[in-house]
Amino acid sequence: MRIAYLVAGAGRMYCGACMRDNRVAATLVEQGRDVVVVPLYMPVRTDEIEVSHERVYYGGLNVYLQQKSALFRHTPWIVDRLLDSDTLLHGVGRLAARTRTTDLGQLTVSILAGEHGPQRKELDKLIAGLASIKPDVVNLPNLMFAGTARTLKDALHVPIVCTLPGEDVFLDSLAEPYRQQAHELICANVRYIDGFIAPTKYYAAHAVEKYGLNDKCMHMVPMGICVEDFVSSPASPEEPFTIGYLAAICPEKGLHVLCEAFELLREAGRDCRLRVAGYVGGVGREYWAGIRNHLQDKGLMRFVDFVGEVDRDEKLRFLRSLHVLSVPTVYPEAKGFFVLEAMASGVPVVQPGRGSFPELIEATGGGCLVDPGKPSAFAHAIAQLMDNETLRTKLAHAARVGVQESFTDKGMANETWSVYEQYHKTNLV
Repeated sequence: MRIAYLVAGAGRMYCGACMRDNRVAATLVEQGRDVVVVPLYMPVRTDEIEVSHERVYYGGLNVYLQQKSALFRHTPWIVDRLLDSDTLLHGVGRLAARTRTTDLGQLTVSILAGEHGPQRKELDKLIAGLASIKPDVVNLPNLMFAGTARTLKDALHVPIVCTLPGEDVFLDSLAEPYRQQAHELICANVRYIDGFIAPTKYYAAHAVEKYGLNDKCMHMVPMGICVEDFVSSPASPEEPFTIGYLAAICPEKGLHVLCEAFELLREAGRDCRLRVAGYVGGVGREYWAGIRNHLQDKGLMRFVDFVGEVDRDEKLRFLRSLHVLSVPTVYPEAKGFFVLEAMASGVPVVQPGRGSFPELIEATGGGCLVDPGKPSAFAHAIAQLMDNETLRTKLAHAARVGVQESFTDKGMANETWSVYEQYHKTNLV
């Protein structure tokens, strides 16, 4: 059985969905499974060994130009290949990093229109490329590609499975009327998708309700990481007490909430530091500048270490320097990859009690849940961990063991393959 695993590349930034998808594919390949990773939009960037096919489909520059001008909807494919070069796509990636999601509505709706949209030529190229691969199952990266499902099924005669990475955060940020149009197109096209893979029970239930998915076609496959890298060297942080943040620097991830909690702790006389790691895109620069200026005005920047974007080795060192990690997302998080990485390193977490976090912490016992969006609640929970080393050690141990038992890449790969086998066998009947 051969799988065509489509991944929507995020260009220059590390993306949790891309990292999960790459880990699934890499582990399946290590197990001897026949998986071909097909990048869409941009090359895939991950902090592990990258296993994607060298050819990018729906290249970001071609998609953009075909949206803007009918001329580029009829250019020869050889011209399109030039526009899909790594150099140009990385340039588009820098441009995309400065683009607000609220400005991407028209493009999102056009791609969801599938064969009836301006990017029909890109869909034809994708079909030709997949036909040469001869897959038995095609895995779409998210519901933003639901509009291609019917055409892919008609052309390839194979089951279509779709990963659900938490796309509603992006879709809900679109301006009207595109938000509603995108929602309607998704709801109209999900019937052509045979199965769905969600990373958490929370998001599986949420997607069924929001997009009208058939719950009988929903499969919850827990996220998994390569635990050996993390548990080989558990956290052994030095004093003072260090609070960590590891995620993209953007309002949605809630760094401002954690900084307010940090400010409350310092005002209460708590000896603690804050370490911040994550990608800062064009839009995020203004956000981070505002936070930094506020901390500077309060005289707190000397207690803050801004690490910025980290590769894998830097991330492992960063996590080992922490006593606790907190990413107070302001929306219900569908995944929480950073939570697994912290807990695997023996770092307890303090997270908002919604989205995926309650089930991740319930499954591991590796952290605390607090009221979402309340800096005082985060400050209180962190202060408790500062005062109670016994509790902190207990949570750290539970976190490591919980991830090793329930959230490994091998487990994730095995369950994903079982989903593929189910639909492949059904298709053969």
